[in-house]
Amino acid sequence: MTKKFIAGGCSFTLGNELSDDVDGKTPSKKSWSYKLYEQTNNLDYFSCAFGGLGNQAIARKVFQAISENDVGCVAVMWSFLSRYDWAMPRHKNLEDTRWTSISPWDTNRGTAEAFKKIAGSETQIMQFNNRKEVMADTGVPQLAEAIYRYGANQYHETYLSWKSIIWLQNLLEKKKIPYMFTLADNSLFYQEFTHHKEQDPFMSALHSEIDFSKWFSFGERLMGFNQWALLNDYPRGTTHPLDQAHADAVKLMLPTFNKLVGDTQ
Repeated sequence: MTKKFIAGGCSFTLGNELSDDVDGKTPSKKSWSYKLYEQTNNLDYFSCAFGGLGNQAIARKVFQAISENDVGCVAVMWSFLSRYDWAMPRHKNLEDTRWTSISPWDTNRGTAEAFKKIAGSETQIMQFNNRKEVMADTGVPQLAEAIYRYGANQYHETYLSWKSIIWLQNLLEKKKIPYMFTLADNSLFYQEFTHHKEQDPFMSALHSEIDFSKWFSFGERLMGFNQWALLNDYPRGTTHPLDQAHADAVKLMLPTFNKLVGDTQ
């Protein structure tokens, strides 16, 4: 059995809005992760990325992928803090009849913000409306309203994200699977210029468990891929960098990837 190159992440890894995107349903061959995979030898590409995933879901789906495949290496682009991964009561419209990702856009208040951001994309509007229709009787909209009205906060979201990162990091190291982590946006670690680890000793200790020697960042203070693309004025779709940003990002990432992955290629 050929070993797999496992790619994990959200829409920035799946390749939404890239030139070969098919309504966000299939992994793009123009994405940073696929282009990185093309630099390897004797591996098959397997993407478990999907639009809208948060960091808990990214870690869960990568874990599932490595538990079901012979793995050569893993590359993950972590996402934003504000998304939750939830095991719901079983329903046919949920992932594996169980799982769902929940974001502020799943709330009544968030719907207006969503339409403002995706107003220029008929495809994304269609996808958004389809999701709302599919989720209508799953209980997800009601749960989202409760979470973001009463429970959601940056501290808890940072804790959940960092815990998921550490969990996956430790699993990969235990299984001796080479990997590289990167990120879409440094809000995973910073609010403006203040680091989330500075909130209290617990968060500082949690942060110290992350092995940043296995990460690639796009600039100072762990700049993310989306921030880097914006800073350098790369062409964008409605909410995502387009093909050239992904191609150029891989040129920057490749030396670190080669160092971390080594002779598994």
